[in-house]
Amino acid sequence: MDTKTTQGVTVNVTTNYLPDYSSPAQQHFVFAYKITIRNNSEFTVKLLRRHWHIFDSNNEVREVEGEGVVGQQPVLEPGESHQYVSGCNLKTSIGKMSGTYLMERLVDGRQFHVVIPEFTLIIPYKLN
Repeated sequence: MDTKTTQGVTVNVTTNYLPDYSSPAQQHFVFAYKITIRNNSEFTVKLLRRHWHIFDSNNEVREVEGEGVVGQQPVLEPGESHQYVSGCNLKTSIGKMSGTYLMERLVDGRQFHVVIPEFTLIIPYKLN
């Protein structure tokens, strides 16, 4: 599990390779990632946007940016968490992702970026 805390907001990431949706012969590798966002700050926060950097091991880099996460802009009271699962496809069997969430403190409208820890996407038999 990869974990990073920024301004009291903790992001945890776990990943899984999805062989049933992948086709290595066609250079198509699909991964799922589960993210837990926990608000350990003293303020209620809202997740506004996401910004991802996706890296294949062939040096291809993609950026994905948009509102919320999986169609939601969760509001987290102090001590609350939000969890979601999403996916990523790569052209190689090894890659990585990193990024940020744009959050807003609801008490004063102050916006800040929360770092999503860099995590590796790798098919299991490459680990041996």
